[in-house]
Amino acid sequence: MSADFAEVNFFKDSAIQADPYPYFDWVREQGPVWQEPTYGAYMITGHAEAKEIYRDPATFPEHEAASGTYSSCNTVSGPFVKFSQAVEGDDITEVIIACRDELPFSDQIPSFDPPYHTAQRHLLMRLITPGRLRANEEFMWRYADTLLDAFVEGGDGELISSFAEPFTLTVIADLEGVPESDHDAFREHLSTVSDGLQHKPLEFLYERFAEYIEDRRADPRGDVLTGLATATFPDGSTPDVKDAALIAANLFVGGQETTVRMIGFALRMLGERQDLQKLVRDDHELIPNFVEETLRLESPLRSQFRMTRVRTTLAGVDLPAGSTVMLLPGACNRDPRTFDNPHEFDIHRGNARQHIAFGHGIHTCAGAPLARTEGRVTLERFLARTNNIAISQTAHGPADQRSYDYLPTFFLRGLQKLNLTLS
Repeated sequence: MSADFAEVNFFKDSAIQADPYPYFDWVREQGPVWQEPTYGAYMITGHAEAKEIYRDPATFPEHEAASGTYSSCNTVSGPFVKFSQAVEGDDITEVIIACRDELPFSDQIPSFDPPYHTAQRHLLMRLITPGRLRANEEFMWRYADTLLDAFVEGGDGELISSFAEPFTLTVIADLEGVPESDHDAFREHLSTVSDGLQHKPLEFLYERFAEYIEDRRADPRGDVLTGLATATFPDGSTPDVKDAALIAANLFVGGQETTVRMIGFALRMLGERQDLQKLVRDDHELIPNFVEETLRLESPLRSQFRMTRVRTTLAGVDLPAGSTVMLLPGACNRDPRTFDNPHEFDIHRGNARQHIAFGHGIHTCAGAPLARTEGRVTLERFLARTNNIAISQTAHGPADQRSYDYLPTFFLRGLQKLNLTLS
């Protein structure tokens, strides 16, 4: 098996996508930093090593050259798209600056480096204030019950399409102040269940939020969208409409899909482990840590990339400038150096929240508080509205022969469907 793992194409092997953890264990045995053979990416399976990378972004002080080690310019493109200029020498700062716009996703916040990232994130955080989150949570409770009405009445159903996706989509729409009259349009255009994203979600989001922002700048209304439309960068300047729309779209896309997968894994854990279900039914104070342990054990974000700006060394491995570094949260969150019995779900785990499912450092997911609340509210309402949650044997087989279909991608880990039986 080890010999097979040595030649595995992590990016295309369906068996690895369905169950990556034996492969991650093998990679970790090679060291916390290991260069995979297919594309030459340096895989990071060590928790401490991943946090070191997250904490050291390529920084761009005003009017100075970059001084950090890692750039986020290739966070999505990874090793698959090359710069038009040659990558040579021990410092490729100038090449990154000149060519970063050639990479896919280069107009999105996760790929930005400071100071541009700092300014854009400042704008994003204007959408996620404590007061706005509190008001949004009130909406969550009501909308969760609306979706659960049909689910509970039927006695069984498919979680992803019937609850997780419409719930997360509509919650973010409410957070960002999308008029309720437009919620159906957002669900239609952004659903990944109904049409496999035949619509172009980012184009739809850009267009809609650009319209909202232009309207609110012309006619302020004292609502959430007006707050976004009138928000300024730290230096007091007003963003272009495109920049403000980009921020809103980033929050929508970045938070929704991963939260769907988190909810799916949390409900599967409840259905598979009746002992855990009883514990949280008897003590709802355990729910927040249940959510954290779910994120640790089944991290929805499977991979993120970085590019080394300068030659460096990590865990004794030489990384030339221009190397692709591949962070694997699902592996790092099962690093036995940080988490005891890492493959076990421990509802009482004291350091569960040390996971890096939301990233770390300046690129920590801005929507992490929102996702945590969505997970908590979901579990609270499912437990309050049912006496038992079980996995559908008709859809997934008996307990000793379960079968689940996973997303066929190396970027995200998640269930495509989860059929539950409720009583």
